[in-house]
Amino acid sequence: MPQQSVSAQALTCSDAGSRSQAGARSQVGAFPVRAITLDLDDTLWPFAPIGARVEAVLHAWLAANCPRTAARFPVAAMRELRDRLNAQHPHLVHDFSTMRRMTLEAAMREAGDDPDVHVEPAFEAFFAERNRVEFYPDTLPALARLAARVPLAALSNGNADLARIGVDRHFSFQLGAREHGAPKPSASIFLAACERLGIEPAHVLHVGDDIGMDVLGAAQAGLRTCWLNRDGYDWPHADVVPDLHMTSLTALADWLDAARPALDTAAA
Repeated sequence: MPQQSVSAQALTCSDAGSRSQAGARSQVGAFPVRAITLDLDDTLWPFAPIGARVEAVLHAWLAANCPRTAARFPVAAMRELRDRLNAQHPHLVHDFSTMRRMTLEAAMREAGDDPDVHVEPAFEAFFAERNRVEFYPDTLPALARLAARVPLAALSNGNADLARIGVDRHFSFQLGAREHGAPKPSASIFLAACERLGIEPAHVLHVGDDIGMDVLGAAQAGLRTCWLNRDGYDWPHADVVPDLHMTSLTALADWLDAARPALDTAAA
């Protein structure tokens, strides 16, 4: 992955300039970006279609292979069981894969199916569907452009698998809340990503759709921030604003590309 630094004037982009927010950090002018951390769900692809499908696919698998569990725990009942287990194990709520397996095991035991035989195949049916994503139209071209400029790291609370999805080649690494042990907006997960990149937080730009977990969390950890606001919402906070406010990943890639002439001139 390239290790160059990219600088540009904050809050300037091709299709988001009219929505950009001015703020204390964005008034400093140009700032260096030596790496980018990216959220996944609702940043690279919409999660709602996935969430709707995985429950149905898992229930169909159970109906075919564990009919007693399927009958005892239809989708709504399985969701209620998972919520109860989440409440009983708050230290694991960021570990979606473990909680899914625990839910399947509890459901199978209660229904009379053998979890030692069926939990892992059931989880695999769920996980395969969870990683069948439909990218936003701009995602794949923009990822290639961004990765050509600076190292990218995936930073997510979810359990998507970039290798299964087929885009891991664009990323230096993927760091999830499960592996780290704490979810966004905890400062520790952002700082762990910066440490792994070997780059100071002030030179890392975090990009994500979620105001609290992505923008506020990254800002509090000392990273630069880009709010990816595909739906055109108004920024709700007066005291903290994102360094960049984009409506697409294409706009972010344009922003980085626009920085190159200034850098090339300085290096000449």
